[in-house]
Amino acid sequence: MLGNLPKNNMSILVKPDTRLLVQGITGSFGARHTQLSLAYGTQVVAGVTPGKGSQLFENKVPIFDTVAEAMKQTGATASAIFVPPPFAADAILEGVDAGLDLVVCITEGIPVNDMVKVKRAMEGRKTRLIGPNCPGVVTPGEGKDSYGGCRIGIAPGYIHKKGKIGVVSRSGTLTYEAVWQLTCRGVGQSTCVGIGGDPVNGTSHLDVIKMFNADPETEGVIMIGEIGMGHAGAIVSGGKGTAAAKIAAFKAAGIGVAATPSEMADTLLKMM
Repeated sequence: MLGNLPKNNMSILVKPDTRLLVQGITGSFGARHTQLSLAYGTQVVAGVTPGKGSQLFENKVPIFDTVAEAMKQTGATASAIFVPPPFAADAILEGVDAGLDLVVCITEGIPVNDMVKVKRAMEGRKTRLIGPNCPGVVTPGEGKDSYGGCRIGIAPGYIHKKGKIGVVSRSGTLTYEAVWQLTCRGVGQSTCVGIGGDPVNGTSHLDVIKMFNADPETEGVIMIGEIGMGHAGAIVSGGKGTAAAKIAAFKAAGIGVAATPSEMADTLLKMM
């Protein structure tokens, strides 16, 4: 089925033919979402669980002891991490050391100190990290309910539709809300990226917006921050981080601001 799809897919980070491995594929959470990605048509080519090498997941996906071995045998270039918090930082660094292009860490609750060390260790390396504590990345496919796309993480695949709007968000559930609003209006997405809500993460809003800006097929972007407006940083910075200051800065730059989450898609589409 995938062989007939056009190859000029518009997207960032991943394409429908991206070859994915799953770290923590044998845990209940990792197994469930691997099943959902396979059902979506994602090219899940390997799993990694130390000590479980040479087994098969669902009688079709080979499991390896290490990321390096999985890459060597299957040509995987991206990873989804469903590893428990105490071991997740090591899982990220294993992917970095093996030379993956993209690591998407879904795990919530990784100690901040672990992530500070990961961030330092990744400096100058080619791997891009999305997350942690994020819903992941989806580039929708051409099929029914966007089947045949690349789904890395926990976002429901069927709410997506292939198209030309990029979505980037710190909030998981609001990512799905923005996507579904667009799809219900017949407007598709190029790629949807949940960057995660943790204080130290791999990829920022600005990083993703630059990628969308460089993608000739992405014609509009919905950017979603994290709920919670007043915070210590706003007080220290003399009001620069308040909701009112952020809204004023967006409007001054010609960026539409949705007053409530229910207006995200309509706010964007009125401007296009």
